[in-house]
Amino acid sequence: MMRIDVITIFPDMFAPVLGASILKRAEEQGCVRYVVHNLRDFASDKRRTVDDRPYGGGPGMVMKPEPIFDAVEAIERICHGSAPNRAGCQILLTAPQGERLSQPLAHELSRLEHLIIICGHYEGVDDRIREGLADRSLSIGDYVLTGGELPAMVLVDTVVRLIPGAIGHAEATADESFADGRLEYPQYTRPPSFRGMEVPAVLRSGDHERISLWRKLQSMARTVSQRPDLVASGNGKQGGITS
Repeated sequence: MMRIDVITIFPDMFAPVLGASILKRAEEQGCVRYVVHNLRDFASDKRRTVDDRPYGGGPGMVMKPEPIFDAVEAIERICHGSAPNRAGCQILLTAPQGERLSQPLAHELSRLEHLIIICGHYEGVDDRIREGLADRSLSIGDYVLTGGELPAMVLVDTVVRLIPGAIGHAEATADESFADGRLEYPQYTRPPSFRGMEVPAVLRSGDHERISLWRKLQSMARTVSQRPDLVASGNGKQGGITS
């Protein structure tokens, strides 16, 4: 079972997401355990201060290193003992400057036993957290949000659905977008005709070989049309767009 610890100054944001749909079922089925920590519980003063003014001046506030280091170290003591064995565990910092979250990276993280996610906020975090504590920084896109809570939720959802047993059908994640460097083929269900739009005849033919070929060609065409950057970058399997 994977354990996911989240460190945040807004813990109440997580309950509606972690307590619904596949994320909830995954925990009920014993695939994952979520623990959300209020960073202010690790502050050392009566005001529970977790931020301060930036050195060098500038607007906004920066998250202090002490409470975050203390929070992570407390979690490590609980989970891994006084001499933490970090094998199978990664500490992740959500930050706009971080590595872009991708499907291959989500697969890599889903094979770990323990994730500790630090949610950045304000103008960012003291860089000593990135330098001396986090194993990697992650971003969900080239834009800036008010805090790291939403990226943390996206990260959890992306990873948990890949844990064996989290989704009912083991093959459900095999043919979806980005699984092999391409976008997913078009999907249809009943009725066969709706407002003049028809389900492609090949999908109703019962010819599984033709259906498989159609889906592969549609996946290639959609990727070239909608995400040419995937073709140019060579994401996924080598030659995945032209094979």
